[in-house]
Amino acid sequence: MNRDSNIYTVVYASVMVVLVAVVLAFTSESLRSFQKQNEDNDKRQQILRSINVNVTASEAESRYNELIKESYLVNDKGEKTEGDAFSIDVVKAFAENKYPVFVANVDGKNKYIMALSGAGLWGPLWGYIAVDEDRNTVYGADFSHAGETPGLGAEISRQEFSGQFAGKKIFVNNDFKSIAVVKPGKAAIGQDYVDGISGGTITSQGVDRMLYDSLSGYVNYLTSQNR
Repeated sequence: MNRDSNIYTVVYASVMVVLVAVVLAFTSESLRSFQKQNEDNDKRQQILRSINVNVTASEAESRYNELIKESYLVNDKGEKTEGDAFSIDVVKAFAENKYPVFVANVDGKNKYIMALSGAGLWGPLWGYIAVDEDRNTVYGADFSHAGETPGLGAEISRQEFSGQFAGKKIFVNNDFKSIAVVKPGKAAIGQDYVDGISGGTITSQGVDRMLYDSLSGYVNYLTSQNR
């Protein structure tokens, strides 16, 4: 074939495109298991941070298996339902009336970890919040985001923010109240509250709504237990 012809150029380009596509597909498939493992370990780290356990990615799986004794899904009636609490997409789960629960044992006492999902200024918010055996008092919390502004809304992922939730109550006089996120220096009447992020008002409001909306689905699960 004449290498200077148009036909040769078209055939050569087509073959190269196919070869590159095959190599990229093979590489993507080869890396998929590693990507999934990294995603799973990141989720394990987030769940563990909600019970105040900070570990590296390499330690996440072993510590998770050590501390998380049980996991399951419940519906808004508080009943266990089918599905895998760890692998399920939380946004889809909430839409299907399914709510993940992770039961951890810390120093001989159970902690009940619930998933959170909401929206911030620039994208999704999510997190986990753990309560003591009374199913009311917060033991710990962890929050993450997809694209909030560094130094402002992104501060919700820092322990200085999440640490405020320890000891707060979800129920007041047996009524569900959630935990409010308010402007620093302000207060919420009739419920427990924490200070929001200075300069991150919309993100703080997003966390406030996320807490109320997400925890609303767990109310019957929490109140069906002896608190």
